[in-house]
Amino acid sequence: MIENSLIFETSESTDLIAQSAKDFALKFIKPHVMEWDESQHFPIDVMRKAGALGFLGILIPEEYGGSGLGYHEYISVIEQISIVDPSIGLSVAAHNSLCTNHIYLFGNETQRAKWLPKLVTGEHIGAWGLTEHNTGSDAKGMNTTAKKVGDNWVLNGTKNFITHGKSGHIAVVIARNGEKGDSRGMTAFVVERGTPGFGFGKKENKLGMRASETAEIVFDNCIIPDENRLGEVGQGFIQSMKILDGGRISIGALSLGLAKGAYQASLQYSKERKQFGKPISSFQGISFKLADMATEIEASELLLHKAAADKISGKNITKIGAMAKMYASEVCVKVANEAVQIHGGYGFTKDFPVEKFFRDSKLCTIGEGTTEIQKLVISRELLKD
Repeated sequence: MIENSLIFETSESTDLIAQSAKDFALKFIKPHVMEWDESQHFPIDVMRKAGALGFLGILIPEEYGGSGLGYHEYISVIEQISIVDPSIGLSVAAHNSLCTNHIYLFGNETQRAKWLPKLVTGEHIGAWGLTEHNTGSDAKGMNTTAKKVGDNWVLNGTKNFITHGKSGHIAVVIARNGEKGDSRGMTAFVVERGTPGFGFGKKENKLGMRASETAEIVFDNCIIPDENRLGEVGQGFIQSMKILDGGRISIGALSLGLAKGAYQASLQYSKERKQFGKPISSFQGISFKLADMATEIEASELLLHKAAADKISGKNITKIGAMAKMYASEVCVKVANEAVQIHGGYGFTKDFPVEKFFRDSKLCTIGEGTTEIQKLVISRELLKD
């Protein structure tokens, strides 16, 4: 935690929430980390426990059953869970910042009252569908269509790389109702599990983050009522870009927690592992790695909480959010790589946690906008004036 910063200070409540998230992760997640990783098991029961503790509706007001907290607390929860298992941190982050937050920010009062209470408790798991097989960063080229027929919409197409695509009860989906490439030709909808024509396809067999479920969602003449539309027709892409602004803080927090987990494991190992009669932490080659890791983690944390402070104050966070996500994600890959190096041969085995941190880390530079896309966003913001 950052204390006595010139930018902000952590509150007592933030510290208590962080401790609660840490206790939750150590009790309910840590004993099963490798078991879930090996089997690619998505622990819905643990997600519901997270919901009971308020971790699935952190940013949602209490009137809808949420915790009514801010982005500093949100970062702390994702960070603490990700120190133990980044894959569960990813699921908690996606549930909060994508599906649930989209409904809260762009839904009307009837929609919020209908869907948010079950999402914030974990009774329902949320998914969010923007990405497709051939669109990736080019979301405006999507093929999934929504056609208005009377008082209903008919959805056809496939979304991929969807967190909770198989197990999700509610999905916020962006579909094209206009021409390809038109930023005002896409609309957002809520689709509930059990709706005829709505199903899931391939579940991805992933390098890392294996306990966080990733799958296709498929629409085959899926009919949904107009009352499931979020916001105005044609605003889906614009809404998504706003959701991703905040979502970058989520992935930054995930990256921060992962980096801290890998660093803490390396620090402990370097003190216990002896060579030539000394702990390897006494050798400059190792101690300098630890110094670099700690410094870059601290910088990531400051950048993330600066983005959170700007978000809370109502400032535009497109640039700072992209900076925080890009920097924290690249740092977590670097730290995880160095963690394996510090562990030597043991770092290449599944007996030590850094092997999994190494595999998990790469997604952070890809999900919710690649590093290259973040650089594009940042440079565009810099060159606006």
